[in-house]
Amino acid sequence: MQTVEMSRRKTAGLIVCALGVVFGDIGTSPLYALRECFHGSIGLAPTAPNILGILSLVIWTLTLIVCLKYVTFILRADNHGEGGILALFALTRADEANRGKRRAVLVMIALLGASLLYGDGMITPCITVLGAIEGLNVATPFFESWIVPLSLGLLIAIFAFQRKGPGKVGSVF
Repeated sequence: MQTVEMSRRKTAGLIVCALGVVFGDIGTSPLYALRECFHGSIGLAPTAPNILGILSLVIWTLTLIVCLKYVTFILRADNHGEGGILALFALTRADEANRGKRRAVLVMIALLGASLLYGDGMITPCITVLGAIEGLNVATPFFESWIVPLSLGLLIAIFAFQRKGPGKVGSVF
């Protein structure tokens, strides 16, 4: 009985970590988009209709992306349970049908997809940390000159800690 309880706790912990990763990737982008809609010289006036309209766009965009893209397409595109651009590329065997130009096109698409994935993996933490640190300006303008140094310090700490594995990083967040 104690093993079942421990297994449930571990599962619950993994669920919380997974939610943190998903929210960190999908959930923060709308926050930046929302900020930019009302920021600067070309931003909308923060009136109730404008705020509700932008929030509606964000909610519908997230709903459509998750429901249509992830649930109906991405979750069904797999290679024996493995996903991702390179796992899908492995399905294109070098048989008669995939020789020559067609194979070269598939290789280029897979390489482009992999490079976009790596690029996203590099820029997402930077944008997320910078956006979070910029939020300090809301509290006080004192942090204006500290935004870049604090962001760099936090990014260095995150990437240094990353070598301990995603489980440890996820548990911190």
